[in-house]
Amino acid sequence: MASEFEVVTPRGGAKPMPKPAATTQQVPGPKAAPKPKVPKADTGANPMRQLRVAKVTVNIGVGQAGDRLEKAERVLASLTSAKPVRTVARKAIRDWNIREGMPIGVKVTLRGDPAIDFAKRALWTRNFRVANWSFDREGNLQFGIPDHTAFEGQKYNPEVGIFGMDVSVTVERPGFRIKHRHREQKRVSKRHRVTSEESQAFLGKLLGLEIV
Repeated sequence: MASEFEVVTPRGGAKPMPKPAATTQQVPGPKAAPKPKVPKADTGANPMRQLRVAKVTVNIGVGQAGDRLEKAERVLASLTSAKPVRTVARKAIRDWNIREGMPIGVKVTLRGDPAIDFAKRALWTRNFRVANWSFDREGNLQFGIPDHTAFEGQKYNPEVGIFGMDVSVTVERPGFRIKHRHREQKRVSKRHRVTSEESQAFLGKLLGLEIV
């Protein structure tokens, strides 16, 4: 009987078959530790999403030309340290004796640090409190000041009188220029617009504003 490791050939001779090589199962070694992830550099939030005060507009409506309009110019110049420009009527109102193109008010537009400084001084007259309905759906803030002598350092002068004013704080993001430029004017996408809630949180932190 042929051995387990022999093969019978047709010639009758037994040819030994080599023993199978011993198979050694390789035991897997310990897994290499994963390389630590290198944290990316903190570049901060998207700069195109940052809010900023684009401008602060101060307007005094007089309703008539003449001496009272000139006094309003002097009051606004002393409060803002800027040169006011006159606003004119867009249409005639016969009952008020207003003609189209007639100067009826003055305004000043402030930008940068002077804008923020004036906004703080204006809100100081209101104890830094405004109503939530003072914000429009685009995130801009409007409020009124009935008496210019409420500003710190201002005193009543009977020769000048008392002037009220409207203050508008415009909040924007970078890229809003596309809706103001003259050529290839476009709309700001809905995702990029400023909401009332975002503006309230931003101005509350920047100006110490309290929303009531």
